[in-house]
Amino acid sequence: MSGALSFVIFALASFRLTRLIVFDTITAPFRRLFHEEKEEVNDKGETETYIIIKGKGLRSWVGELLSCYWCTGIWCTALLLAIYILFPVFSMWLNLLLAIAAAAGIIEAIVSRLVE
Repeated sequence: MSGALSFVIFALASFRLTRLIVFDTITAPFRRLFHEEKEEVNDKGETETYIIIKGKGLRSWVGELLSCYWCTGIWCTALLLAIYILFPVFSMWLNLLLAIAAAAGIIEAIVSRLVE
């Protein structure tokens, strides 16, 4: 695989894994171990969601990490790179799966905006 293609696949895979951990409903039970979400209605009648970090020490650190898309993205990328170094064949399939899912999600977001 060319360097540019590998970069794009890694970038999309990291993007998808990060979104999966930070935002997707399926991982909400995991996130709830480290922080809770509180909703409040502002003066304009809009609902705003706040994150309250639970615990101290490592639990608090993980809660802070999960509340920051950029921070979680760095660690997801490091994980994918470590898997690539240790298990290159498995990594290829994992990254391809995540990259295709990311591309599908991006396409869906674009199509949804065009239809609105």
